[in-house]
Amino acid sequence: MAADVCLREHVSVTTRIGRRSDRRGRRVLVAALAAAVALGGLAACSGDAGPGRGPTDRIVLAEAQAPGEFNPLLGYGRLGVSPIYEGLLAPGTDSDERLPDLVPALAASRPERIAPRVWRVALKTGVTFSDGTPFDSADVVATYRAAVDPAVASAVSTYLAPIVEMKADGPQSVTVTMATDADPSPYLLLGIVPAERVERIPAAQWALNTDPVGTGPYRLDSLDPDQAILVAREDHRDGTPAMRRVVYTHVPDDNSRAQLLQTGEVDGASLPPRLAAGFEGRDDLDVVDVASADWRGVSLPARNDFTADPAARRAMNLGIDRKALLEDVLDGDGEPASTPISRAYGDAYDESAQFPYDRDAAQRVLDAAGWRPGEDGIRVRNGVRASFPLLYNAGDTLRRDLAVAFAAAMKKIGVEVLTRGTSWDEIETKLATAGALLGGGEMPYSIDSQVYDALHTRVPGSSPYSNPGDFTAPGLDEMLDAARESAPGPRNDERYRRIQQIYSAEPSQVFLAFVHHTYVARSAGWTHDAPILEPHSHGVIWGPWWNLPSWSPEA
Repeated sequence: MAADVCLREHVSVTTRIGRRSDRRGRRVLVAALAAAVALGGLAACSGDAGPGRGPTDRIVLAEAQAPGEFNPLLGYGRLGVSPIYEGLLAPGTDSDERLPDLVPALAASRPERIAPRVWRVALKTGVTFSDGTPFDSADVVATYRAAVDPAVASAVSTYLAPIVEMKADGPQSVTVTMATDADPSPYLLLGIVPAERVERIPAAQWALNTDPVGTGPYRLDSLDPDQAILVAREDHRDGTPAMRRVVYTHVPDDNSRAQLLQTGEVDGASLPPRLAAGFEGRDDLDVVDVASADWRGVSLPARNDFTADPAARRAMNLGIDRKALLEDVLDGDGEPASTPISRAYGDAYDESAQFPYDRDAAQRVLDAAGWRPGEDGIRVRNGVRASFPLLYNAGDTLRRDLAVAFAAAMKKIGVEVLTRGTSWDEIETKLATAGALLGGGEMPYSIDSQVYDALHTRVPGSSPYSNPGDFTAPGLDEMLDAARESAPGPRNDERYRRIQQIYSAEPSQVFLAFVHHTYVARSAGWTHDAPILEPHSHGVIWGPWWNLPSWSPEA
């Protein structure tokens, strides 16, 4: 793999001195050392690095996911963060400590309310797609209609459910009719594709997946099974980015990505916290941890007599020490999670609804429900063991470690959790009979999207990973529906606090943590925007590289 990177995309390597990025604040500033030194196995392909050379105009990033599926309707660029696509709005802030503001991108201004539940969005003029065709309202309408078309089988349809209709209002504006009183802004981040590229077949089969066309500052130059190369557009309305060439190379294994960073063969990667910590103190690399609304948790199967018991689900939530889990597994890079709502949601967050760690209380709850310790310490009721399998994606070391730690904690309260790594294909077929170590928070810039699918009973078209056990508590669905229908503000914040209280009385699963996404970046000689609060999606289109046009050589 490393040799292939060098053959196809020459990488210069410079030993640099930098200071750690401040993830809680300003633009990152790092300084370059003038002397260049070839590193290890890269000596043969770093011949253009010489004394006094500053930062190159290219970057090589190791990505865990295979390149391809460059399609917003399959999830790529659905939150307005993509080098290739832009949405009507985009997230923007200087910190990851709060929800980002949603600011105009393809829109000329913020949405304007023109009638109850109807909003008008003016569009920018003079915008072109990377194939040279002009952008207008027809492209917006075609993208949003395709996103909810059953024939397209979009991956984002349920997230756009609050939008009733998107209509053209002349060539340079659209109107959005909502099913709720809420501002449509969180649903206007989806990357817009040319109307001519929309196909009435499943999105997984679209030509756009491997031949993307967007209005963003980069275009796809080449695509191989293990590498994608983007180049900066010289015709982009905002000018040509200083970072002219971006190479994404597919390296699915965590340890392999760390090794390529160690040898200097890539300039950045996303790594699990413990692997990333190994780069602390390096002069040539920054270790950056980014707060997120990305939760990890344990789904609980409906067709299991133990997990189907509400008392068992509450006891497991009381019996897990989330703070210890953070330190032991995440190296402190995260926040405890009892529900999908984190502190980033401000007044909607309810501290009193968080589960305390109380092993004695967990055991009392199980005792009262008739689950009594057997001869081997595992609880039994009416001949049924307090036991269930817990599956995790075998390629994800973080999920593996969380699953093992959860199982160890449950054993202390007399619950047997049988962990096993496998494929997502198998996990999806076993959700009714096995727990799964899941993640969520795909659309966190709307609290409704963050919470609804995770806690509501299953709705038509929802992902199989949305509340897999289909459990709920009395009144919870009704409160979620009311919150979805309502506009943001103090009254809705109170609804979301009440949602957390109802859920904590009868939980459907065991949320564990909001993980911080950890990145290692070689960014010396550049300034760039600080990271923002991230969704479940992460990797090298996020982190320090979420806004590649902001990368500019340090003066």
